[in-house]
Amino acid sequence: MTVDAPQAPPFDAAAESQARMRPGRPLVPSGTIAGRALVVVIAILTFLAALTASGAQLVANASAEWRSSIAREVTIQVRPQARTDVEAAVARAATLARSARGVESVRVFSKGESERLLEPWLGSGLDLVELPVPRLIVVKLTGEAASADLATLKEALRRDVAGASLDDHRLWVERLATMAGGVILVGLVVLALVIAAAALAIGFATRGALAGAKDIVEVLHFVGADDIFIAREFQLRFLRLGLKGGLIGGGAAALFLALAGWLAASLRASPGGNEVEALFGTFQIGWSGYGAIGAVVALVAAVTALVSRETVRRQLRSMA
Repeated sequence: MTVDAPQAPPFDAAAESQARMRPGRPLVPSGTIAGRALVVVIAILTFLAALTASGAQLVANASAEWRSSIAREVTIQVRPQARTDVEAAVARAATLARSARGVESVRVFSKGESERLLEPWLGSGLDLVELPVPRLIVVKLTGEAASADLATLKEALRRDVAGASLDDHRLWVERLATMAGGVILVGLVVLALVIAAAALAIGFATRGALAGAKDIVEVLHFVGADDIFIAREFQLRFLRLGLKGGLIGGGAAALFLALAGWLAASLRASPGGNEVEALFGTFQIGWSGYGAIGAVVALVAAVTALVSRETVRRQLRSMA
């Protein structure tokens, strides 16, 4: 009499799938160390990307303000000439400027004010009596320089005022535009590099999560689930991770910029604060800046979802 060995219970793929995929349990576990680390990485990269985008916009706004301010002003320079009354020449140049079309106001710099403009280069306390310091007249226009009749004013100065010349700051406007364009281009390049780094991190994290869930993926294939369903589950999970990390990083960037703006406003009366305001404006990004931060957050979340979905589909095709 022989005793048959106990038979192993038949493998129930559906029961195994139900045990592993209980209601409410995601395909990719949410509380793992890898998931939390990915959220931190995404938050850091989003913070850097948001600061880059906001910084580029801040410089662009400041450059636009500089160019608008410079474009609305022209400078008349009256150089002292031999056997010429400088004060009479300056008065004549100011009269011609006031009579020109498109001029809003004219401000004549005194001899002392003109000499103080040279102090950053020559130092203070120097006797400039023997030095032929040019006299300056700042002419403020009602619109931009293109709308004023500067050609007629320039010709009148050349004809009637010896040693007078007109500078419309066109060269400085072009240089500011070039500088702003370069800063914006660098910001876009840095933003693209940060997004690329985020995509690489998400791709590696997705491969790791797929490798950890290989048994579950095989069971799902066994019960009839297709690659689109599995990829969608990974995509939704990583979209949540991307949104969470993006909101943390974007919120930190917005808070940092708000604190920086408040600090710049509180230090505005100090010499250092005046220099910062002259360079970056009021250091306020406004609603458009916060909108840019929101766009960066949405972009990071979209990249997270798309990269994870494409990575899963490629890995599933290679496994098949």
